[in-house]
Amino acid sequence: METNIFQYEFIVKGLLGAIFASITAGLAGTYIVSKRMVFLSGGITHASFGGIGIGYFAGINPVIGAAVFGIMSALGVEYLSVKQKIREDSAIGILWAFGMAIGIIFIYLTPGYTPNLMSYLFGSILTVTNADIMALGIMSVILILYFGIFYRTILYISFDEVFARTYSSYVDIFKYITTSLIALTIVLNIRMAGVVLVISLLTIPPNIAMLFTKVYFKIVILSILAGFVGTATGYTISYFAGIPVGATIIFTLVIIWVIAKGIIQLIKKI
Repeated sequence: METNIFQYEFIVKGLLGAIFASITAGLAGTYIVSKRMVFLSGGITHASFGGIGIGYFAGINPVIGAAVFGIMSALGVEYLSVKQKIREDSAIGILWAFGMAIGIIFIYLTPGYTPNLMSYLFGSILTVTNADIMALGIMSVILILYFGIFYRTILYISFDEVFARTYSSYVDIFKYITTSLIALTIVLNIRMAGVVLVISLLTIPPNIAMLFTKVYFKIVILSILAGFVGTATGYTISYFAGIPVGATIIFTLVIIWVIAKGIIQLIKKI
């Protein structure tokens, strides 16, 4: 007897989440990889765990707490590295550890039943809510408009910040805004892949795209396509195999990268 999996609401929500996650991760991820700020993004991801813990303790939506904490961490790294003359990697390491520590402490102090953190640590696309879908949808529109309107400035900042400063006098403002948007993107995608794995969702698709093109706009488009194929495929496999969704999505993306890399190398040898 055939079963139409689309009759289940959580399946449809999951696929919508996959679409919006691919768009946001593709746009933000291309900037992250091009500007070589993967470590910074990892720091934001783990620091945002502090906001999740504070959210649980305060009785508010943990995603709101993570968003505030994530943005503050991103801007904090910039402040510590520029104003306090601390090396950026050291500043990231400090905020990374501080955020995780704060999260663990406040979760421990939360009265009553200890919340199940697995969905935040490793992702749970099967349990995304209407609010999650709406937030990712709005974020997708914001990123499309932002990257579309300021495409050339963002392009210059991504590859040559010195040249970008000759093109625009607002480079620092653009950096702060872009970093804040990336922090929000990371936080909103935590429900998709989790704190532990979300950075892979933002970095693997652009690396797949870069195997085929070096043109920034094409990298963005291919990143979104690769992200959706990997997310949707991993989501489907996890549903039928009964294994964790976030890990399956990342595993699928890595396999796609390996296959794409192999195809490119084979073509070069021919």
